[in-house]
Amino acid sequence: MANYDYDLGILGGGAAGLSAAAGAAQFGAKTILIEKSPQLGGDCLHYGCVPSKTLIRTAGVYALMKRTKEFGLPAVPALPVDLGAVMDRVHAVIDRIQHHDSVERFCGLGAKVVFGGAAFADDHNVVLDGKGISAKSWIIATGSGPSAPPVEGLAAVPYWTNETVFSQRTLPARLIVLGGGPIGLELSQAFARLGSKVTVVEFMDQILGPEDADMAAIVEDRLVAEGIEILKSTQAVKVERIDAVFHLTVAAQAGKGPKSILTGDALLVAAGRKPNIDGLNLEAAGVKFTPRGIPVNDRMKTNISHIYACGDVNGQMPFTHVAGYEAGIALSNAVLRLPRKADYGRIGWCTYTDPEVASVGLNEKRAQKAGIEYRLWEEAFADNDRAQAEAETSGKIKLLVSPRGKLLGCQIAGAHAGELIAEWVAVQSGNVSLATMAGAVHVYPTLAEISKRVSGKIFAEKIFSDTTKNVLKFLFSLKGRACKLPDEPV
Repeated sequence: MANYDYDLGILGGGAAGLSAAAGAAQFGAKTILIEKSPQLGGDCLHYGCVPSKTLIRTAGVYALMKRTKEFGLPAVPALPVDLGAVMDRVHAVIDRIQHHDSVERFCGLGAKVVFGGAAFADDHNVVLDGKGISAKSWIIATGSGPSAPPVEGLAAVPYWTNETVFSQRTLPARLIVLGGGPIGLELSQAFARLGSKVTVVEFMDQILGPEDADMAAIVEDRLVAEGIEILKSTQAVKVERIDAVFHLTVAAQAGKGPKSILTGDALLVAAGRKPNIDGLNLEAAGVKFTPRGIPVNDRMKTNISHIYACGDVNGQMPFTHVAGYEAGIALSNAVLRLPRKADYGRIGWCTYTDPEVASVGLNEKRAQKAGIEYRLWEEAFADNDRAQAEAETSGKIKLLVSPRGKLLGCQIAGAHAGELIAEWVAVQSGNVSLATMAGAVHVYPTLAEISKRVSGKIFAEKIFSDTTKNVLKFLFSLKGRACKLPDEPV
């Protein structure tokens, strides 16, 4: 049997890599984690989830201050925002969380952490700073980075991405955003609320493309109401910077229509992601890859059975919680030899605009594409007492239910949708019946009651049907309704 330096080697110190390293070391596997950048935490901590949600919260507080008259309070003067001070808080939050992702913590668990760019020499060995490191199994967890769309002149101008936006110190008066996906919209709304005039350029005919059109429209309506201009079915053609001003040529009808020029003081590119595989020398290990990432099976195995790929780098679902989940799948197979498989149908996700959009399971788009029959049930936030009290009445929840009454999926667009979806993730994961959900007693008044209400609608159709009424009248001599409305037939 070959003698390797480590039982498990991990490339990448983001969500997937850290989860795998912590688990493997605690199981007793000799583990090494190699991170290319100087700090652990990956994209999520430094350029993604943590800074963006911190910025979103800050912008949300400022936006709420502007709504005081809606709550019967005096108007609060909207003073100019110091973006530098805002970003100082963002980085303070990152620094506090960074302590959790320290070398000392992982060494305490038993995992060795080293920094630098490693490349495969063969399927068991990598080279780091001229030295070889061997492992019985490897997990590639190098994540993803922003990709640049094919726009003429883009490489010659200093545009922002999610990796640079949080280092900015001056709030732009005008911000142009390429991309109407989660990253683009979250940052667009944050900057608009802080005081920038924002224009979003989206190539497709809908923002948040994977979501159902009606759910995306709820978000779009709010963004437009807050002053954001959204240009859909629009292609960015050319960009140049003249006297510190960006001039972006766009073409309507996804590039087939008339052209016009947008001007802005900053340009944010959020039009896609690409896997971080450059420099890994995957060819030497025999690992196959595509522009979308490293293909894996449901056990996270690549085409090389002892090499796994987790997180954004495999191109499956680009979410931090999914990266951690996939790391657990790979760990079970690589270290524990348990044939555990991933089940993405039970994983939820959320876009943190205001209102938020959260999903688990099938939505209408995916169900229709797969030819799956369903019935649709909805409940509006406007009919929820807590939403009324908090002036958060925009949005709805909708369930897709099979003809036999099984939950196929849930989507929520509204306040705190990311929190509310957790209940439905549990329902989906635990195979909880909708009857159980309908019968559960929710605390009043809460937004979560919307979940009980929509579940109850499914059974109210049968429970309170005319057939049921007639049977009960016959059995118990019930007399029926006690009154009629003036416009009801006699």
